[in-house]
Amino acid sequence: MESVEVFFWSKATGTFLISSALLYIAWKKMKNKAPKKDHPPDTVIVHHLGRGPYAPSLTPYGIKLETYLRMAKIPYENEHGSASSKKGKYPWIEYNGECISDSQLCIEYLNDKRGIDLDRDFTVMERGTARAFQKMLEENTYWAFALDRWVYNVWAACKAMKVPTLAGYYVRRQVRNNTYAHGIGRHSSDEVYHIMELDLKALSDFLGNKKFLLGDKPCQEDCSVFGIIGNAYWQSFGSPVESAVKKYSNLCDYCERMKQTFWPDWDQCITHGHTKEATK
Repeated sequence: MESVEVFFWSKATGTFLISSALLYIAWKKMKNKAPKKDHPPDTVIVHHLGRGPYAPSLTPYGIKLETYLRMAKIPYENEHGSASSKKGKYPWIEYNGECISDSQLCIEYLNDKRGIDLDRDFTVMERGTARAFQKMLEENTYWAFALDRWVYNVWAACKAMKVPTLAGYYVRRQVRNNTYAHGIGRHSSDEVYHIMELDLKALSDFLGNKKFLLGDKPCQEDCSVFGIIGNAYWQSFGSPVESAVKKYSNLCDYCERMKQTFWPDWDQCITHGHTKEATK
């Protein structure tokens, strides 16, 4: 009899969670049916999840893409909300009627359409090195940061970022599944933090006393480095990631330098811990 009751309540709980998730998804779809705005031609429309409490985006890839647009001096407008791309990715862009998702594909698309090459002054070897560091951060370090935020410290992150509890459960499950498939999620938390520490040390050692990744002039890959490291620097909410990043003074200085160079309106682009609305 006891096993029958356990089965019943397990099934009931599962049904409740699934129903709640479906209702949440339906609400999102209704919210996303707002009428489209008219935008000027040749203007990039960037679709974000929303502004962050201490950085301009809730995701490092939002910071990456918007920093690129500023570095390349491309006119753009932001659309903040929960509408995702057809691939289910954030951020994504619209440009003269075309929709592109994935931050890197957005950058490559705009480079092609507008004849932009932010790395034209660098050698082939320098370009290759910059790409290697970008991929280390995006394909390895990022997932360590994701585990730290959405698995090991999920409820602190949800509280700081005003993420609903139900959504927190969903994101935690997704990150667990994604990181397990990636491989890094199969490790213990101590092993994940060890991997992360080695990545941060490698980046710090390579950066040294340089202003930007490759020297006195920023390259395109600085947008990605700033997105990943800057999001961790400003929005790790006291987790081990924050202390690991802040252990390297040159990484901290780098974040502040990128902010000063490309984000003079930074304070207008954050919610200051959700105490006020971002005005840009």
